[in-house]
Amino acid sequence: MGGLVIGQEVARQLGVRFIFVEKEDGKLVLRRGFKIASGEKILVVEDVVTKGGRVQETMDIVRANGGVVAGVGMVVDRTNGTVNLGVPMFSLIAMKVETFETGQVAAGFDGDSGGEAGSK
Repeated sequence: MGGLVIGQEVARQLGVRFIFVEKEDGKLVLRRGFKIASGEKILVVEDVVTKGGRVQETMDIVRANGGVVAGVGMVVDRTNGTVNLGVPMFSLIAMKVETFETGQVAAGFDGDSGGEAGSK
């Protein structure tokens, strides 16, 4: 998840431990000996949320390990109000961003993106 640095600092400011999930074979997993105690309250922290897929996946991991998701904190909320994760959500900034499915192009776009999409 891109929220590692933000999550670590949020945990430090709250005086609580910091754990994280990471990708393994394309899906998120809890590794490195991290454990979640039964009933432990967890705040999921992310840098940017657009569709909420990875956040939901993280919440599922927390719950599968007996934890309770207290809420989701993010720096940038790009959901346009379309995502309801069923817990309180907090952001520093909300941005209205138009998104397109693969193969769709914004009206007036000439098709020359200058390279491949995505970050490396």
